[in-house]
This record gives sequence, C-alpha cells and structure tokens, in this order.
Amino acid sequence: MATISLRKGNTRLPPEVNRVLYVRNLPFNITSEEMYDIFGKYGAIRQIRIGTSKDTRGTAFVVYEDIYDAKTAVDHLSGFNVANRYLIVLYYQQAKMSKKFDQRKKDEELTKLQEKYGVSTKDK
Repeated sequence: MATISLRKGNTRLPPEVNRVLYVRNLPFNITSEEMYDIFGKYGAIRQIRIGTSKDTRGTAFVVYEDIYDAKTAVDHLSGFNVANRYLIVLYYQQAKMSKKFDQRKKDEELTKLQEKYGVSTKDK
C-alpha cells in the first residue's frame, strides 16, 4: 500500500534509485524460479539474470517494470535471509561497476607488461 501513496504524491526519488537492482550474497544453488518468488512479491519483473561464472556466482541482476516497485524491493529485501545468507540488495550503478572492471583490466595489463619486461614490484 505504501507504493500507491508514493505514486499519487509528487514524491522525488534519490538519483541513485532505478529499476535495475544488483543482488549479492545469494546462495550458489538458487534457481530463477526462487528468485521470481522472492522478488516478484514487490512488483512486475522484466528480467532476472543470475551469475553463473566463477566471478559472478552468488550475484544477480533484477530488472523491474516500475521504479517504485524496485524501491520497495530494496527497502524490504536488504538483509532478507535466504538459505542462511543475508541478501545485499543495491541499485545498479553503471559508473561503479565499470570502475571495478576497468581497474581489474588495468591490473592484468600491468602484470603482463611486468612479466614481459622482467620488472619486479618488490623493493630491492
């Protein structure tokens, strides 16, 4: 019911609020049906993407049809216990995600160059 009153009023949402949620600390064996059961209670879902690779296991992206449904889900599911794991539900922020990826890429490139030219990072 709270979401209905939010929609009727001229409520301004913070700038980080969007329809795409980034979920961390998921059990590795969670299914998409279980995700739809958990997150579908808060509104219509457009898409759920569960991480399957070594680096992305335990994470997922949930995309809602409506921004207010996404806000309600974050408010209610942050800290929600699933299979003895407490969910971390955040708004997806492209800038932060790309910074992590860029830094990892730069570190890998630096390591390759150090190996190629025999440069050691240890103090002599």
